[in-house]
Amino acid sequence: MATLPSQNLQSVRLSSLNSPKFPSRIQIHPSKIPISSPIRIKPSTKLCTGNNGISNSRLVGRASASGFSADVADILGDVSIFTAAGEPVLFKDLWDQNQGIAVVALLRHFGCPCCWELAMELKQAKARFDSAGVKLIAIGVGAPNKARILAERLPFPMDCLYADPDRKAYDVLGLYFGIGRTFFNPASIKVFSSTRFEALKKAVENYTIEATPDERSSVLQQGGMFVFKGNELLYARKDEGTGDHAPLDDVFDICCKVPAA
Repeated sequence: MATLPSQNLQSVRLSSLNSPKFPSRIQIHPSKIPISSPIRIKPSTKLCTGNNGISNSRLVGRASASGFSADVADILGDVSIFTAAGEPVLFKDLWDQNQGIAVVALLRHFGCPCCWELAMELKQAKARFDSAGVKLIAIGVGAPNKARILAERLPFPMDCLYADPDRKAYDVLGLYFGIGRTFFNPASIKVFSSTRFEALKKAVENYTIEATPDERSSVLQQGGMFVFKGNELLYARKDEGTGDHAPLDDVFDICCKVPAA
């Protein structure tokens, strides 16, 4: 049986969060850390709003595209990220913007063990999506060299792996961010189920903490799963907590309900 890496999967050294966003008074002990934290959304982003213009991204259904504006794909399309090789690329160039079907999985960050587990699931499911004419895209927070660590050590196909070091796409989609979501959300508990834990151990056999972003505040970012047909958003699910991934069977079913181009 594989042995987990020496890093404890249940803890992250918060003292390494040297970003100005995280003052030195934050303590590692859970009793000292605030449980709730706001969603990190740029003021200029108005994609998940109600009739009153106030962000309601906390109220969006866990697997619903209804909370996003109709032009979210167009706005996301102009976001620049990087290939794992380090080349800049626009979101709208990742898949056919007319009729192409794409599954976009946003990982937390490349040094997250739970994201290695999700990446392994995605790799195992890739042939299934390919056969259905669906483009599979995985994006993580961190520099391209961090993406390459995951790609080489998991391994994972580099041609569908991208890096978003500044979390631009995460901001546009209003994905959750904060200490409470990362470490204390009840949705994270499922990681420790017996079946899930075995899959996690398998995924991190070659794990290294070196894949963690240099900008340590990035470890507080949560991910999500999205399905697009051209520039139409069909499915959206935000991860409520660490390891709270969308069931790939559900995602595949959504793709199969869409007529192929």
